[in-house]
Amino acid sequence: MNIEEIVDNFGLFEDWEDRYRYLIELGGRLPSMDEALKTEESKVRGCMSQVWMVLGWDKNKRLSLLADSDAQIVKGLIAVLYAIFHGKTASEIATVDIEQIFGRLGLDQHLSPNRRNGFYAMVERIRSFTAQYK
Repeated sequence: MNIEEIVDNFGLFEDWEDRYRYLIELGGRLPSMDEALKTEESKVRGCMSQVWMVLGWDKNKRLSLLADSDAQIVKGLIAVLYAIFHGKTASEIATVDIEQIFGRLGLDQHLSPNRRNGFYAMVERIRSFTAQYK
């Protein structure tokens, strides 16, 4: 699923309770992460929940993103990031306007400050990783 489909689907829901349920559903569709990858090194700092993220490049120099969380809403946010960044080149990632996407989803107004900070900590980890490959 790509980010445009997620944005469109978000628009189908009348209230935020339904959007949160959809976000949780998206998180449930993420590829599973092996417990052995959930290490201190893969842990994302700045998140209130436990979040682990492993980043790499595939043979075509496209981002490979694998992440998990112990919180359902956060797993949904990971799914949003997956739709935005997974399979993109470093150059494509550099041009992503995450603030604009965040606003289109309405997450800027409907996430707690702690979850918002965690979301941006995950974005920063992706950007830091990919910046060295532009």
